[in-house]
Amino acid sequence: MNRTVPLILAVALFMEQMDSTVIATSLPAIAADIGTSPITLKLALTTYFVALAIFIPVSGWMADRFGAKRVFRIAIGVFVCGSLACAAAGTLYEFVGARFLQGMGGAMMTPVGRLVLVRSTPRAQLVSAMAWLSVPALIGPLVGPPVGGFITTFFTWHWIFLINVPIGVLGVLVAGRVLPDMPPVPVGRIDWPGFALAAVACSGIVFGLSVVSMPALPPLVGIATLVIGTIAAVLYVRHARRVMKPILDLRLFDNPVPRIAILSGSIFRIGIGATPFLLPLMFQIGFGLNPFESGMLTFASAIGAISLKFFATTALRAAGFRNVLIFAVLTGALLIGANGFFTPQTPYWLIIAVLIASGFTRSLFFTSNNALTFAEIDDRQASQATALSAVSQQISIALGVSVAGMLLEAHHIVTGEPTGLAAFSTAFIMIAVLAACAVIPLLGLSPDAGVGVSGHRRLKPEDENPPSIV
Repeated sequence: MNRTVPLILAVALFMEQMDSTVIATSLPAIAADIGTSPITLKLALTTYFVALAIFIPVSGWMADRFGAKRVFRIAIGVFVCGSLACAAAGTLYEFVGARFLQGMGGAMMTPVGRLVLVRSTPRAQLVSAMAWLSVPALIGPLVGPPVGGFITTFFTWHWIFLINVPIGVLGVLVAGRVLPDMPPVPVGRIDWPGFALAAVACSGIVFGLSVVSMPALPPLVGIATLVIGTIAAVLYVRHARRVMKPILDLRLFDNPVPRIAILSGSIFRIGIGATPFLLPLMFQIGFGLNPFESGMLTFASAIGAISLKFFATTALRAAGFRNVLIFAVLTGALLIGANGFFTPQTPYWLIIAVLIASGFTRSLFFTSNNALTFAEIDDRQASQATALSAVSQQISIALGVSVAGMLLEAHHIVTGEPTGLAAFSTAFIMIAVLAACAVIPLLGLSPDAGVGVSGHRRLKPEDENPPSIV
């Protein structure tokens, strides 16, 4: 396998994943500069995720119609233009619009980058390649807040976005030279009604969940958009059954392997979406750490995520997808729940050890899960699999943040106490139970699923008791 290809894709995706959260700790400084409040500026966070939700469904069609490599390079260019626009923004509307442009580029970078990897990698080497792409998705959201805080403290917030420019330009040039050429494939006309319904469904659900969990607008606005998004999703399911080539082809779920992979990944990702929201808040509110200190502490899980690169292939070859994923879900859920037992008196070495182990198990799950999604489909279905997988990821991450916020608020309403360690403890335990439910669909996965990718071979009965040689 040419390791340069997954490395280039991983760097680009890390830039996109980090930028989704990098402004979280910089909101007060940005708001003061452009003349608004930090609460109102949270719309910029939501806008980015809404743009992802709108344009991810069309990413598969775009990659097939214009060529995956070309679309990936254009997506980086759009992302860089959005970064420049963010740095130059002088008003709230300019900044929100620039973040939307960034999100348009990011919506294409992640699923199309994964599609480039799938189409350029032999199936037997897919797990190793996917391990590179799992790392940026896991550590990007963790790196974002401390990096944003550091840049804002010692430089100016503009450099949060300007730093993307040289990285993006280099990415476009290197991708053009290194990534294999991927010519367009014949596709029909774009499913415009399906695109409209999918855009309303995904953006309505993501926007609604984001507003409900971080109210920059009245909660009723979030509830209303969530209802609209849900209705549009139901209408889209009916639409997709009636047309030959829908923008998101739900017939992919007729195959139990990608169906189980995407469903279990979506459930487990709710816990992963909640953890980066809950953990820094607990360290700051409950432990009294500043944002930079809490960010550096949570970064410990990145060590575990990176170390997984050297283990995933061996684990899958020895145990197979089903056993590895069940182990990763149950262990990962236990480690999420363990966060709820941290106190200011807990030794830092123990917290760091738990976070490293948590990063390891999460990376093991998502490396295996992402590879399983593509393990038993052909290249013609790969573009649909990337789009469906990316849509489910955005919705489940938004749902994780929303559920975490509602659990904290529910604890306050029930007990009448201000949000403290008890609220975070309850939230982490509930999130852990929810994440553990990802094991339920995995129980229906065949032990032989994805053997062409994992390299796992179960012993047949005659192999377990070979005839004796006399």
